[in-house]
Amino acid sequence: MFSKRVEENWLPYLLFLPTLIFLAVFVGYPLLEALKLAFTSESGRLSLDNFIALALDSTFWKALKYTLLFLVTIVPLDVLLAFLLALFVNRRFQGYMIVLYLISIPLALSDVSAALMSYNIFTSHGFLNKFLMKFGIIETPIYFFGIGLSSRAFWVIVLTELWRATPLVFVILLAGLQVISKDYLEAADVFGFSKWQKFFRITLPLVMPSLQSALLIRTLFAFQIFAVVWLLSGRDIPILAGETYYQQAELYHTEIAATYGFIIALICILISWAYITIFKSKHLEG
Repeated sequence: MFSKRVEENWLPYLLFLPTLIFLAVFVGYPLLEALKLAFTSESGRLSLDNFIALALDSTFWKALKYTLLFLVTIVPLDVLLAFLLALFVNRRFQGYMIVLYLISIPLALSDVSAALMSYNIFTSHGFLNKFLMKFGIIETPIYFFGIGLSSRAFWVIVLTELWRATPLVFVILLAGLQVISKDYLEAADVFGFSKWQKFFRITLPLVMPSLQSALLIRTLFAFQIFAVVWLLSGRDIPILAGETYYQQAELYHTEIAATYGFIIALICILISWAYITIFKSKHLEG
């Protein structure tokens, strides 16, 4: 009887052990090594030289600014568009499965593929310029990429990210909407609720856990944006992940690259903490 009780007490921990080992090996150990490198100077001693160097580097602050600009631009638009699409598909009209599959197609594409497709559309000899010139809307090509065109490239990147990543948020929100019992909505009809009342008093509160999860995942992904920006604009629009790659792959500044990586990880941890604690839904509190 005693051994059976011990087994029942330890069984949850044993089942969770593979996940802990995976996180320790592939997340914890690299993070500790990055932390060690970030606080190691070129001479091999522990110091804050790398952080001081970044604080004095204008490129770092520019990369942080653009990363935050992408974050505050992409995430609200992404979540809003995905929510509207999820509400539309959740009505389950005739042929809604076709719409569902069409929206989900970008999930099969990598960020590199999405960036290359976007480049072929917006480049000076791409599809968009050919289409506009063919119908006489413009006479000369519109340039979106190059020196001095960062603002245009910025919005091309935003559009690319919206097209590429909206399906991920859409799937999470649609799953949250589909688990809402119809009994609540039918009871609301009995009590004479309007469509707006049903949305704000029933649908939105019940889908809030899914919305929180989608918002957290999309925010973290947006903060770590790399391939789309790097392929479409290079260092014309510096971002934190791009500078991490540049310092390691091009300049071989391992300590500086580790410092960039540590700062990205630290900010992501703070963002996760903020979402989980500050924006915790009443459903999860219960």
